[in-house]
Amino acid sequence: MTRERIVVLGADAAGMSAAHQALRMAKQVGREIEVIALEKTVHTSYSACGIPYWVSGEVESSDELIARSPERHREMGVDLITGALATGIDRDAGVAHYSHDGVDKSVGYDQLVIATGASPIVPDWALRPNGQLVGGVAPAKTLVDGQQWIDLLVAAAGAESPRRVVVAGGGYIGVEMAEAARARGLEVTLLTRSAVMSSLDVDMSSRVEKQLAEAGVQVVGGAQVVGLEVDHRGWVTSVETVDGDVHRCDLLVLATGVLPATEFAVGAGLETGQWGGLRAQPDGSVASGIWAAGDCCEVRHRLTGDWTFSPLGTHANKQGRIVGTNLITPGSRSFGGVLGTAITRYVHGDTHLEISRTGLSTREAQAAGLRVSSMVTEGRTASGYMTEAAPVAVKVFADPDTRALAGAQIVGGRAAAKRIDTVAAALWSGASIDDLAEADLAYAPPFATVWEIVQLAARRLADSL
Repeated sequence: MTRERIVVLGADAAGMSAAHQALRMAKQVGREIEVIALEKTVHTSYSACGIPYWVSGEVESSDELIARSPERHREMGVDLITGALATGIDRDAGVAHYSHDGVDKSVGYDQLVIATGASPIVPDWALRPNGQLVGGVAPAKTLVDGQQWIDLLVAAAGAESPRRVVVAGGGYIGVEMAEAARARGLEVTLLTRSAVMSSLDVDMSSRVEKQLAEAGVQVVGGAQVVGLEVDHRGWVTSVETVDGDVHRCDLLVLATGVLPATEFAVGAGLETGQWGGLRAQPDGSVASGIWAAGDCCEVRHRLTGDWTFSPLGTHANKQGRIVGTNLITPGSRSFGGVLGTAITRYVHGDTHLEISRTGLSTREAQAAGLRVSSMVTEGRTASGYMTEAAPVAVKVFADPDTRALAGAQIVGGRAAAKRIDTVAAALWSGASIDDLAEADLAYAPPFATVWEIVQLAARRLADSL
């Protein structure tokens, strides 16, 4: 009997989660399958989120970021082909086309999983006429990017003259790469088109900007980059913004975001959304015999029901596992959407800044046509007499009519940000602001105040409604 062939495009979080889950499920039900995976790079199953910490020197080797090597995937039963770039899909024939070592090839499939991830946004101003990046300019998306930044920053840190890094983008990667550059002893200017950490409300992002500035990062908001100056070597020397300001630099980090890598899928007639991502059903299907998971997808926001783009390894692994299950036992699992939960930090010298959020911001709620009330509460992460105590500000959001919890944002010191998971769990279960205010949360002086700060924030907002 001919084995069913499953072809997976992409061998990182979503793709390999789907591949191995399908193999596990097939073994459980006694079904014969063959799994072939095509990966355009030579790296598989690695933590892209860990790259800034490798660049900073906190993580010693890229090997520590790799969960499973290509060899390990093959040992576990996946027929993995690296250096294979997906170029097209013939849906009628059930064939995926790809390029490998400069040769056009194809592979037939019974079921196809698209898990091609996302690609960094590279503005035209960052490119030379030949389409290559200007010297000293790079994103921080892949292990290849990470190695390039280590080479650049270590070389710069060893130079006699002061070296300057400009980070274009004030989101999570921008803040993390600013930390990495400062850890390497370089001067850092962070340029952002709106506010730093603009996924937060302005009153919370301003706290982030203030502490970054105090930690030695020059933050310039409202700075839209329009061009670069380069020297005779084609190396960046300065960045120009739309208002005419010029920021001198020796290196430039592109932290301008990512977009779904779905060009070949569009060519096959698969529909994409506002951000160019595939819009899979909750079971992961996008068409007959075709599935999608991970950063190449848009997802439903759990609170609004609207489509959003939320590229994170946590979602990718969950979606991949769901697809892998449904490949073998259709309809048995579904993806429950996202809340926009995210977390990061900036640490340098005496500064320890943590940032997190979940649910809706004021702007997001308004865009969805929802009413929210909010309040900021300041406190400590531990009882004031404990050495662990650090300042923290918590902003909580709730619907003033239904009292439904709508979100939270946290900016504070050590041990502040992970508290966002309390709110995320409450949001996931549909809790009210009163439920959060009355929940049984842990207390001991080294860990919290008697009224845990998240709970105190919820209680204060609940009393005000």
